[in-house]
Amino acid sequence: MPDSSAVPGRCLAGRAELAVSPGDPVRRRLCVRPGTVVTLVLRPRLDDRRWERVRSSAPALVVASGWRLDADGTAHAALRSAGARGGEARVTVAARAPDVAGAARPVFTLDVRVVPYPREG
Repeated sequence: MPDSSAVPGRCLAGRAELAVSPGDPVRRRLCVRPGTVVTLVLRPRLDDRRWERVRSSAPALVVASGWRLDADGTAHAALRSAGARGGEARVTVAARAPDVAGAARPVFTLDVRVVPYPREG
């Protein structure tokens, strides 16, 4: 999926999917309209770590839900831009080796910009 963060007219609306595969950039930007649902698909990692969680820095603006980890290591989450206002949220995904104590570290970041629809009148 191309970087759609630069031009408000190129913001995603409705439903979209963003897949992250090994070797992809560890940080991306995305522009969405309010109410957009982005399905985040995290392909299995090549190291011994497994995807662990998705967090939003602004859950009132971008809600992360529907976390699922498949047996093959593929993770899924839904990111929904809530409300009608604009703003920015940082979505981070952590990974951790299964038998290692301690906190998981963020290994993928998605900077989401929510741009309201233009008002008429």
